[in-house]
Amino acid sequence: MKRREFVSSAILAAATLPTLRFVPALARSGPIADISAVTADGRPVTLSSAEVREFAESLKGQLLLRGDAGYDEARLLLNPSFDKHPALIVQPADAGDIQKAVNFARELNLLLAVKCGGHSHSGQSTCERGMQIDLKSFRGATVDATAKRVSVKGGSLLGLVDRESMAQGLVTPLGTVSHTGVGGLTLGGGFGRIARRYGMAIDNLNSMDVVTADGQLRHASSRENPDLFWGLRGGSGNFGVVTNFEFNLHPMQRQVIAGKVTFPIEKARDVLSMYADYARAAPDDLYFDPMLVLPPGGAPGVAQLDVCYSGPAKDADRALAPLRKVGTPMSDTIKAMDYVEVQRSGDWADARMLGTYIKGGFISAMPADLIAALIDGFKGDPRRTTAVFFQHCGGACGRVPEDATAFANRYAMANMMIMSGWRHGDDPTDHIEAARRHWSTVEKFTRGFYVNDMPREATAKDINANYRGNYKKLAALKTKYDPSNLFRLNANVQPLRA
Repeated sequence: MKRREFVSSAILAAATLPTLRFVPALARSGPIADISAVTADGRPVTLSSAEVREFAESLKGQLLLRGDAGYDEARLLLNPSFDKHPALIVQPADAGDIQKAVNFARELNLLLAVKCGGHSHSGQSTCERGMQIDLKSFRGATVDATAKRVSVKGGSLLGLVDRESMAQGLVTPLGTVSHTGVGGLTLGGGFGRIARRYGMAIDNLNSMDVVTADGQLRHASSRENPDLFWGLRGGSGNFGVVTNFEFNLHPMQRQVIAGKVTFPIEKARDVLSMYADYARAAPDDLYFDPMLVLPPGGAPGVAQLDVCYSGPAKDADRALAPLRKVGTPMSDTIKAMDYVEVQRSGDWADARMLGTYIKGGFISAMPADLIAALIDGFKGDPRRTTAVFFQHCGGACGRVPEDATAFANRYAMANMMIMSGWRHGDDPTDHIEAARRHWSTVEKFTRGFYVNDMPREATAKDINANYRGNYKKLAALKTKYDPSNLFRLNANVQPLRA
């Protein structure tokens, strides 16, 4: 997503900070003391050294405790402003390990978080003094080119799926940054550069295997546990830990027409006006996102279009013609590119040591009043990066009925976001408040939000309303599959009470 790319302007501000060093997890062989932890409802609980040792020895994978090598890598998210310390971190080697971890957490009523790629903007793939299941060791993708399907382990990153599938001339729509976790992306819906052409990630699922709150490994598809299959497609992490995704694949040429067109910030109104006129009417094989950025330190801002056209090359000029009419750009990098490389193109702009805050929501149109509010409230600060950016929706994503999957916001033309980014270690208060002030002037133009960009302060009422007409069915499913709300660190649907 563009929240990863906008921070490229702030990398220099973060360059003097320490870099995360990835080290292998090591099994603990020394003594284990009793561990102070918390239950799901926040009550303190002590885990005895004996039960922790027994649990650790039952795993094929690793159990990490504070002070172990690999612990800090596992607990940290891409957004370092979430600095939490789980009591236990489980790195499962297989589905059996995930079942053991879920059973251990349920039996002791531990606060439980699940981490795949660590992109959770609301910080819910880690937790303070609970258990974190870190799926970093549970990755792999196997392509069946004949059946046009790919089987993906639950901890995989989307770049692996792109690479293995495209090697066979096949694709499935998964996100825009290759180190995004397939699990979190998909369970929230899953937009991407070719989603307007082929649908969201959830629209391309054939089946899933999931460990539910009772520790059972269940297969979910249109024929087996179809209610669970429905809920997993957009219901966030409410129903368990997915151990395997099976996606349908589509034939696609390897080369796409992609790149960025960059204008001075003074062209922002023209860029947004063009998007307002063209975003919904654009062909399904064109994906383009506008982004306005004011870097820290007073450097000049830019208005940029990030483009990926995956249709026939002979039709590219016609599809891109409205973008060319905006004016003479500062730079234009659009050219024929390898699709897998396009999917990686934002990875290095991901400043891991930058704190960020997002407010976002779906829009079905971009009226002149919205454009005016976006530009009028777009103010920089020498201490932070300020950005407004969009994710192009519509096309095939919008032609699925609202109740066909748990994801209900099919009407959207785009996902609109406002972001502040600051140097890690700085007081974030002013930066967060600046984004909130700007958002307060445009929120009335939105309806619902993308759960993968859920704001930190979202309330139960906000989340329930966001599921729209699907909420009651989701609440019933939650009651069936997770009556104690073990899986609550997500866009949480609370089980019905008797």
